[in-house]
Amino acid sequence: MIDPRSRYPQPKLEGGDQEHPGSTDAMPDRPDHGEESYRGTGRLSGRKAIITGGDSGIGRAVAIAYAREGADVLLSYLPEEEKDAQETVAYVEKAGRKAVTVPGDIRDEAHCAAIVDRAVAELGGVDILVNNAAYQMAKPGGIAEITTEQFDRVMKTNLYAMFWLCRAAVPRMRPGASIINTASIQAYLSSSQLLDYATSKGGIVAFTKALAEDLAEQGIRVNAVAPGPIWTPLIPTTMPDQKVEKFGGDTPLGRAGQPAEVAPAYVYFASDDATYTTGEVLGITGGKPVS
Repeated sequence: MIDPRSRYPQPKLEGGDQEHPGSTDAMPDRPDHGEESYRGTGRLSGRKAIITGGDSGIGRAVAIAYAREGADVLLSYLPEEEKDAQETVAYVEKAGRKAVTVPGDIRDEAHCAAIVDRAVAELGGVDILVNNAAYQMAKPGGIAEITTEQFDRVMKTNLYAMFWLCRAAVPRMRPGASIINTASIQAYLSSSQLLDYATSKGGIVAFTKALAEDLAEQGIRVNAVAPGPIWTPLIPTTMPDQKVEKFGGDTPLGRAGQPAEVAPAYVYFASDDATYTTGEVLGITGGKPVS
């Protein structure tokens, strides 16, 4: 039995002095992606998965878990995240599965379509789509500091890309396929400093529920995971230093979560264990309410 309060370090965590999008290797307190701990049982054997933001953080943890459960994966990420992406590829290949890398910006509709085309061409299909990539940039002054350019980047990355990828993938999916979107505790407990990000995550929750109803008659399930404060390169590169120092300390469990603690939710939603689960949002929040 593991005490959840002390499984991982309490604040303060050190993320390093780096610019967005950040690097895993540059974090003094390196996140746990399940590299040493995740054990697969073949629940996704033979399946083909697309994971956006698959280079690091939650995306890397999901890629490792999926590969060890028997799935081949396509990783989508920004070109400047290549080093992290190749580390993730190494873990996938070590598990004996195929990894396809597609660097690029998902704010481009044509690139989203190309991601799906590559999955079909190089993996042989699309059974799982994980819309995980996201952009945030905290603004302590709230709406007065959020530029139109930032708002547009958040919406294009977090909402438009999800829509484009789903629209491209659904015609290629068979009954039993699964779409999993990354929402956030910010959809429910929204922060003024993340107004635009919280707005996009609320949209993801609504999108997930509507798409689940839309695709149920095709036998395609759509669910979402709503993480709380999870320790990834996104945090030290997009939040003020004083927030990073206290990151996760306000949860009932008193600490930030690790990507390895989130990945099993994505495995569950993608697997046949969840054949009667669609339109659901599962909070992985350290005790913060998701409702």
